[in-house]
Amino acid sequence: QVQLVESGGGLVRPGGSLRLSCATSGFAGDTFKFAAMNWYRQAPGEERELVAAITGARDSTAYADSVKGRFTISKDNVKKTLYLDMNNLKPEDTAVYTCHTILVVPYWGHGTQVTVSS
Repeated sequence: QVQLVESGGGLVRPGGSLRLSCATSGFAGDTFKFAAMNWYRQAPGEERELVAAITGARDSTAYADSVKGRFTISKDNVKKTLYLDMNNLKPEDTAVYTCHTILVVPYWGHGTQVTVSS
């Protein structure tokens, strides 16, 4: 059973930075290394939005236009952990951030709250 646990959220001023982590368990062998993983976010009253994605084998990345150039998604295959480095944060980045992957079925973490406010 795959489990995803996010951490690193908090309150930050506009222009600040945060690093989100998604610690995983349940990936057998090298499965994590080849797993495509994603970060989503959902703000109050809004639909869930795909923020960043990283593929398995070559670690290719993709980003929503709203975060391109400010956010970086990465994986540590030894620690089996997914990261999201967020820089130059804006109030509109305020949301619950959740990591996600699909191994036959989808798996979601419980999310971590990011609040950007002065």
